[in-house]
Amino acid sequence: MSHRVLLTDSLHPVCYELLAEAGLEAVDGSGWDAATITSQCSTFDAWIIRSGTTITEDWINRATRLTTIGRAGVGVDNVDLKAATKRGIVVLNAPAGNTLSTAEHTMALMMSVMRSVPAAVASMKAGEWNRKAFMGSELFGKTLGIVGLGKIGKEVAVRAAAFGMDVVASDPMMTTEGADRLGIELVDVDTLLERSHVITVHTPLVASTKHLLNDESLSRCKPGVVIVNCARGGIVDEAALLRALESGQVGGAAMDVYSAEPPPAALQALVEHPCVVCTPHIAASTEEAQEKVARQVTEQVIRSLTGEPVLTAVNAMAVRLASQADVRPYLGLTERLGHAAGQLVPGRCARLKVRCHGDIPRKYIDVMRVSTLKGFLQTGWTEPVNLVNASVIAEEAGIAVDMETFHAETSHSNLIELQIETDAGSFRMAGSLFGDGHGRIVSVDGYALELRMSGRMICYRNQDRPGMLAAVGTLLAAENINIGSMSLGRHQPGDEALTVIAVDQPIPDAVLQAVAELDGVHRVGMLEFVS
Repeated sequence: MSHRVLLTDSLHPVCYELLAEAGLEAVDGSGWDAATITSQCSTFDAWIIRSGTTITEDWINRATRLTTIGRAGVGVDNVDLKAATKRGIVVLNAPAGNTLSTAEHTMALMMSVMRSVPAAVASMKAGEWNRKAFMGSELFGKTLGIVGLGKIGKEVAVRAAAFGMDVVASDPMMTTEGADRLGIELVDVDTLLERSHVITVHTPLVASTKHLLNDESLSRCKPGVVIVNCARGGIVDEAALLRALESGQVGGAAMDVYSAEPPPAALQALVEHPCVVCTPHIAASTEEAQEKVARQVTEQVIRSLTGEPVLTAVNAMAVRLASQADVRPYLGLTERLGHAAGQLVPGRCARLKVRCHGDIPRKYIDVMRVSTLKGFLQTGWTEPVNLVNASVIAEEAGIAVDMETFHAETSHSNLIELQIETDAGSFRMAGSLFGDGHGRIVSVDGYALELRMSGRMICYRNQDRPGMLAAVGTLLAAENINIGSMSLGRHQPGDEALTVIAVDQPIPDAVLQAVAELDGVHRVGMLEFVS
């Protein structure tokens, strides 16, 4: 069955072209009302939107086939990320496609408000010639404060520097060294407010940035400050901005985004203010930008649907990192190791500790933690588990997850060890990557052995004495179950041993029970790996 992709906003034709080339069915739902979306969303595997559609928790829960949401643009505040993540739906965006167009529009608005360009144009079109009414200010020598140094904020900084502006910025994720390389002075928000002649915001709309510029913060700015917002509506408290414009504390404002779009009657006083330059959310509306964001998000949606690594997941760090070629062998190892442990661990898991030894890239420990959880939770879990929702499911299940790394040498150049605490005791398992690039189990509860992580295996503890293997082999032979290989781990001759037998056919429960009833055999379990 072909994957079906729903598009509920007006998108560049390249979306449909790429989906068709990939053999996917694209459905244009840009004219659908909410009732139609509600009735139809359960039939789609992916959903691509722009800013016109808000994908709610209700739609996410109804869209039972949905695995991928693509946002043709940067901001994803019109997607319920929490609901999508819990469902294991990867949310993709196009973070670079409209970077240049938005940065250029920011500069255009900044210059327009500083030089009263729209008012001067309107005056000329009205037949007037009033040069004195439009005395403006230069950008040169002014201090620009940038709140948020993401891709767009950085591009604005480059362009502002070319105009001779002094650039200061605030961003909790940017290091001083990184800012220095861009020629930007990194400051806190309070300092930025106090020093800037012009302030432009380039952050997502989240709880910490909602109404970031409000009555209190605007009062701390330089008198006559200019405010520019091409990011998201709601970052600027529009009622507070209007009060500051009317008092003269803010000398001008340029806005492309609004808390409600199109702006309702309550915002008309702001839109119509003579010191405000406003545009209808067009910062990304260039032919080049629309083609780029449409192409980027569609390519990522196709990769997601076809099982290839993706680069722009916004709700799963692990999905982004999984696209790196050098981490994939470790993800295969950790997922299969977690899956094996999930099948053998006794009782309900309360804590899972992942310990990395040897030459394992430390930058990938977080994604390896999530990959281990994915494998571990797949056993006996009713809902699908993937790299998107594994951490959420573990948290809701009350499983504490720890990660440790060690540089100490081991008998293996790399070693992943799982330590699991349950209500029935503890369990340990370790695996390693070998020279052929394949992962193998090298230890189970302290028993050293070597197991390929493929096919089916029966595992059991037994007294280390003659005839034990023959007794189990006889039961398997009676059911025409062929033995492929056998591994034995023990500490001392005559002690308890761990035996793992690889078989070519499924083992019925009755045979497993018969093995468990053999004298000297206990803790019988099955390991099964899907290729």
